[in-house]
Amino acid sequence: MSRASKHMGRVAELGCILCRSLDYGQTPAEVHHIGATSDRNPYLVIPLCPEHHRGATGFHGLGQRAFERTYRESELSLLAKTIEALHG
Repeated sequence: MSRASKHMGRVAELGCILCRSLDYGQTPAEVHHIGATSDRNPYLVIPLCPEHHRGATGFHGLGQRAFERTYRESELSLLAKTIEALHG
């Protein structure tokens, strides 16, 4: 297993970083890549539950602007929280 795959696995194991931020508790997560599809860096990832990732109230369902407006969180703020959770 590559370092990148191990990192993405560790990120997913954190559970949804947005659910954590909203005090919803631990929820299973999948990996959301930050940035353009062509720039997919395996280290620029955050854990989001299926709803907050692909659901109607999630990043891909709402779109970036509405997601940030709704949750008052950006991908970068969630990345910072992810890094903190990994190393804290």
